[in-house]
Amino acid sequence: MRWHRRLVARRWTYPHRRPGRPTLSAELCELILRLARENSSWGYRRIVGEVQSLGIVVSASAVRRLLANAGLPPAPRRSQTTWRSFLRAQAQSILAADFFTVDNVWLRRYYVLVFLSLASRRIPYIAVTANPNSAWVCQQARNLLMELDDRHERVHFLIHDRDAKFARAFDELLGSAGIRAVHTPYQTPTANAVLERFIGSARRECLDRLLIVGQHHLLHVLSVYVSHYNAHRPRRALGMRAPDSAEIPPPNVQPALALANLQRRDLLGGLLHEYRAAA
Repeated sequence: MRWHRRLVARRWTYPHRRPGRPTLSAELCELILRLARENSSWGYRRIVGEVQSLGIVVSASAVRRLLANAGLPPAPRRSQTTWRSFLRAQAQSILAADFFTVDNVWLRRYYVLVFLSLASRRIPYIAVTANPNSAWVCQQARNLLMELDDRHERVHFLIHDRDAKFARAFDELLGSAGIRAVHTPYQTPTANAVLERFIGSARRECLDRLLIVGQHHLLHVLSVYVSHYNAHRPRRALGMRAPDSAEIPPPNVQPALALANLQRRDLLGGLLHEYRAAA
């Protein structure tokens, strides 16, 4: 009889299945979390509709539970604009400005004013002075506006810190051209991190390896470095392309041919090198 009971049990016992809906696959969970992170204004029902448009059926409660377990808040709180998302969304129309100092061989200090485009990483204008008063800073703003007008660039915001050298007249002059000045928080250089990165690169690759004689020498050195930075130096943010060539497709040259016809151009007495394949 025991043998018969076991035979009946093996014949009529079905695989055990947990009650409720089946769990979501790892690939589907990754897709849902990606949609939530890339679209901060989408709620869980909006995500359900987007997933169903791809031919995948998922319940709203499963999506809501997955977002909660992943620590993603609901759409109203998730859609609040952060400083990073603001910069990414508005980068095409944002410039950054900042001062940094350089001491010459006789310990005289010069002030360098540099502007940078957040979208292209290009340096549109740079200036040097030993006395950065309000009149000089406003004149550099006028020069910048003429440079932007010549290149037909539209700028709506300019980020700079709360240094006293950026006087109110500077912001008002930019405001008359439709450019709003955005002040970074106090003692927060990371709020202008892209420009701080350029300043660090200019020091490491150029200024820290030269003895500066005077203001004209410093302006010449910076002009050469900025030309190299804009036209040749690769940027990781641009896919290892230079700012001036980021929108141009790279030349289709065979590696062997490029190595055989490689040419080197020396800048600043061999301090900087540029390599190009000869035509």
